Amino acid sequence: MNFPENLKYTKEHEWISVNGDTGVVGITDFAQSELGDVVFVELPEVGKVLKAGDIFGTIEAVKAVSDLFSPVSGTVIEVNKDLENQPELINKEPYNGGWMIKIKLSDPSELNNLLDVSLYKTLIGQ
Repeated sequence: MNFPENLKYTKEHEWISVNGDTGVVGITDFAQSELGDVVFVELPEVGKVLKAGDIFGTIEAVKAVSDLFSPVSGTVIEVNKDLENQPELINKEPYNGGWMIKIKLSDPSELNNLLDVSLYKTLIGQ
């Protein structure tokens, strides 16, 4: 399983990559493997304002339907339109083509509340 060192992780298995005041959010390799084949993902509208921990969408897989939680507070500035027709990108490329939303951070200090790669691996027993 792949766990990039440069990301921050949530206990709910989302990841965020930050560049300046913009974060890119998706689910971890571990999460997609636990879900199985992803068949549908529901994402928010651009402009939606989220607080850290808010549900921003749902992911439907063969095994289960799960909520998606925002790792930080901010405004959704882009959604991955490719997932509408290719939700399997989440399984194939959870950290690249399978990203879900881009969010403009309203409080970058919230990143300090997230897990680094070693804490995330401990959480999932790796």
